[in-house]
Amino acid sequence: MSEAVATQDKITTAPLPAPKVSPRLAEMWKRGTEFLGCPVAILAGAMSWVSERNLVAAISNAGGFGVIACGSMNPALLDAEIKATKALTNKPFGVNVITMHPQLMELIEVCQSNNVTHVVFAAGLSPGEAIKKAKSFAKVVCFAPAASFAKRLIKSGADALVIEGSEAGGHIGPVSTSVLAQEILPVIRDVPVFVAGGIGRGEAIVSYLEMGASGVQMGTRFVCATESIAHPKFKQAFIRASARDAVASVQFDKRLSVIPVRALANHGTEEFMETQRRVLEKLVRGEVEQLAAQLEIEHFWAGALRRAVIDGDVERGSVMAGQSVGMVTREEPVTAIIAELLAQADAALAARAG
Repeated sequence: MSEAVATQDKITTAPLPAPKVSPRLAEMWKRGTEFLGCPVAILAGAMSWVSERNLVAAISNAGGFGVIACGSMNPALLDAEIKATKALTNKPFGVNVITMHPQLMELIEVCQSNNVTHVVFAAGLSPGEAIKKAKSFAKVVCFAPAASFAKRLIKSGADALVIEGSEAGGHIGPVSTSVLAQEILPVIRDVPVFVAGGIGRGEAIVSYLEMGASGVQMGTRFVCATESIAHPKFKQAFIRASARDAVASVQFDKRLSVIPVRALANHGTEEFMETQRRVLEKLVRGEVEQLAAQLEIEHFWAGALRRAVIDGDVERGSVMAGQSVGMVTREEPVTAIIAELLAQADAALAARAG
């Protein structure tokens, strides 16, 4: 599975009934569903340790679009994870790769050899060479933190964009989802745009579709899915949490550029500050280069996240969660989560029609 943790597969390959998408909703996100190749234009957020074969396949089987979180996996581990996911679903799914990964091009080659249909680039501006290589065999999705970057990415070959606001879990930018949507959706029409960050209900999905989005990306809402391999303590932390519990990390010193991470506040949050201080001292002494220092910070998050998700250490591990965590109230199958979102969206559309 993601990050090389062996688990027993939690789902079967038995066919599921098609999700009930109303004609009106189907028309509103038609551009998104055609791009993804599925009936529900919900792109699953790639969450390291969580977005592995079981959850990815479950989301795709239920009509959404699952995405494997490559994270810090090496090419061999990613190859095994893609193959394992294909054994659980014959539906489309994608692979999320981190642009700063030292083996980025090799990971793209693994995607190509496995006939992956969609490659998602995250955590930084996607290199043109990487986009070109991925685009030769798959559809390319990139994250755009501003309208100017969105236009640049489209020129570089991006086939679709994700605009993710600061309400999201994990690595985040400084601008809220609503502001990004107002800035980017009216001016970017060349490619499908998926909105992410703080989305937990179908009414919100409808509002962004009305603004011009082709679909949405959701991560936090799926963490407590029955098919998710996250530790029971990790899921309980989500179920107990409110929106205000999901806080963004603070940069210790401007000399060490650190992307903020949103997670539930705990002792691990305090340990991150100490880690920043230690890495900064090494950077100042010239013991590490800037990129190596940033990668060391990323390794901290990978390890802390594993302790929380896999081992259940929700006190010292990193419980990454978006501010929509307050809308996660129980553990339930992916099919039930998607059905609820669709029902909420249809109810919102019916209210508008009335």
